[in-house]
Amino acid sequence: MTGYADSLFDLTDRVVLVTGGSRGLGREMAFAAARCGADVVIASRTYEACVATAEEITAETGRAALPYAVHVGRWDQLDGLVDAAYERFGRVDVLVNNAGMSPLYESLTDVSEKLFDAVLNLNLKGPFRLSALVGELMLAAGGGSIINVSTSGSLRPDPTFLPYAAAKAGLNATTEALAKAFGPTVRVNTLMPGPFLTDIADAWTFDPDAAFGHLALQRAGKPREIIGAALFLMSDASSFTTGSIIRADGGQP
Repeated sequence: MTGYADSLFDLTDRVVLVTGGSRGLGREMAFAAARCGADVVIASRTYEACVATAEEITAETGRAALPYAVHVGRWDQLDGLVDAAYERFGRVDVLVNNAGMSPLYESLTDVSEKLFDAVLNLNLKGPFRLSALVGELMLAAGGGSIINVSTSGSLRPDPTFLPYAAAKAGLNATTEALAKAFGPTVRVNTLMPGPFLTDIADAWTFDPDAAFGHLALQRAGKPREIIGAALFLMSDASSFTTGSIIRADGGQP
């Protein structure tokens, strides 16, 4: 017998598209969706990584997984992603705009126009365009959920990742406007992670235990700890939640 919580978070036969889905938090969210019964689209720049992740998901869960290579920061590639998802599955019920990047730089004057544009393209322009395309189709189909993955740095920006913080702050605003544009049937929310120990943490030049002592939990998150918040927003558990920011940041002051 299916329990109440199981039915609330059930994603059986829904279709979840995750950008940046082959690694890090995106990979965790894609696996979680499939474990709850969804078919998934794994989109990222490297096709081989998408294929590997898709094959692992299908082998573990039995759900269908479509790999698709795309650069989310390039506007003209996004129609192809949407077409491929709808050709394979006939619909998208959940869009997770997770792909992002935050390049390092020595000083603010070292931030080139090319770097600045690349950061905004991937973290803001692409998610806007993809949400517009999929959101209209969700409206026509009668509903759906769009999840924009932001960062706690969008609320507490730092000079060391200023273009990234600015782009994600724009994404926060985009969430609120899209929730109004696509309501009442399509929900749009921001999932706002803090520091997580994904593969990106391998490049950190500081001690995470010391660096995140100011957080209420006094540590960085483990990648699997994003799953609960993500499933909440993907599923009917969040049926009265839209235009909101859901923080998973360890208690950012």
